[in-house]
Amino acid sequence: MNKNKLTYEKSGVNIKAADKFIKYISSNSNNLKKRQKLVNIGGFGAISKIPKKIKNPHLVTSTDGVGTKIEIANELKKFDTIGIDLVAMCVNDIIVQGAKPYYFLDYISINKVNLKKLKSIMKGILKGCKITKCKLVGGETAEMPGTYTREKFDLAGFAVGLVSKNKILKKNKIKNNDFILAVPSSGLHSNGYSLVRYVLKKKGINIKKNLYLKKELLTPTKIYVNEVLKLVKNDLVNGCANITGGGLEDNIARVLPDGLSAELNLRNIRVTKIFKYLKNLGIIESEMLKTFNCGVGFCLIAHPNKLKKIISIFPNKYKPYVIGKIKRGNKQVLLNGKISW
Repeated sequence: MNKNKLTYEKSGVNIKAADKFIKYISSNSNNLKKRQKLVNIGGFGAISKIPKKIKNPHLVTSTDGVGTKIEIANELKKFDTIGIDLVAMCVNDIIVQGAKPYYFLDYISINKVNLKKLKSIMKGILKGCKITKCKLVGGETAEMPGTYTREKFDLAGFAVGLVSKNKILKKNKIKNNDFILAVPSSGLHSNGYSLVRYVLKKKGINIKKNLYLKKELLTPTKIYVNEVLKLVKNDLVNGCANITGGGLEDNIARVLPDGLSAELNLRNIRVTKIFKYLKNLGIIESEMLKTFNCGVGFCLIAHPNKLKKIISIFPNKYKPYVIGKIKRGNKQVLLNGKISW
């Protein structure tokens, strides 16, 4: 008789496995104080206090995923870094407006709960939250048989930040003759992976057998939170841009005020090895600039006399350098010169 029972588990959903995963998150969250239980994890909603030290607080929110970088993780069966990417893609957007990320939630949808894989993903999310000093206050894990093929899954993140009204990086803070600084990326970050996968397949390149690509393609997105918030606190920047999909041109254009343009000197861009590698596979320069960060993960817009102080705040690997200038014009991003590939 038991064999004929219609159960949720027989449809492909294992609630017991999901419960074990929730217990794992609760016991390993960086938000735990010693052995106290994190009340929010496993609840219906997350309750959090608004920090009292913020005067006239404004909320800044962001949601994002890691795109088809997930397919690389699946191919290499390595999942401990894409959680860092998930946090980074959300919090790096929030700091563009000067906000400090305080709370993070994740959503994982998967064909079948695989505790080993989920724990590995969560390890990265917790690490990303620790780097950011951001609290993981909740999330959702959805087992969805029939929606995803075997071993497939997707990730989404949601971050909440707070900023005092007088610290918001509004467009009108950007002024004529401000410098545009490039902050180096840690690699591809989490953009352009559909093109990467397409090109590698076309060229017959097996990433499992390529030690360089195995490491490079899963290098996590650099989290710029700590450095940028120091700049905001000390009034060192007038604007920022997170260089994601659309590259330098599209993302810098998003923060320009009316009456001002950005002029970039492409010769100044310090292109890292992975982008040279992809360019040499046959991707044309215009497509590289439109799809990838090409070595520039984040941009800062600041008055020239603040340049030395800004540079001093970043570690050696991520020292900002000048790639352009703000000029009078009609919200255009002008690309001059050619990148040295």
